[in-house]
Amino acid sequence: MANALTIGRIVLSVALLVPDALSVPFFVIYVLAGVTDMVDGCVARRTGTESELGARLDSVADLVLVVVCLVRVLPVIDVPVWLWVWVAAIAVVKVVNAVSGLVVAGRLVMPHTVANKVAGLVAFLVPLALPFAGVAVPGAVACVVATFAAVQEGHLIRTGSDGQHA
Repeated sequence: MANALTIGRIVLSVALLVPDALSVPFFVIYVLAGVTDMVDGCVARRTGTESELGARLDSVADLVLVVVCLVRVLPVIDVPVWLWVWVAAIAVVKVVNAVSGLVVAGRLVMPHTVANKVAGLVAFLVPLALPFAGVAVPGAVACVVATFAAVQEGHLIRTGSDGQHA
């Protein structure tokens, strides 16, 4: 059941290519895809069906959703340069964290912290806020949360903590 929800997210993500970006049909599909992301892991844990395949499938589904959203939304909004710079800085910190994990633990380490989950939720909400608030305020809020999460993640990786605070 959990993997079916995750596959459903991939299908819904691809379906986002059909409606106009930021239209009501776009947002309905987007929210449904987001719900499957929140529910699939809970279903897997409750049914005892967690698996490496499911975890990998979840990562693929997340990537497909993000890429499709970027392809659809970025062309219809005007992102300020300062926001691009901030996002790039967060990405650099995340890459440094990944390299640190490889050095410290000899493997890719991705702590599932509350801060990372909150950052994901806030980032998910940004497109929903665009019609009401534009990109600057929701983007800045998402960057503040993501910056904190990335710095915390780096600290946990470099100190050898497991980061399992969620």
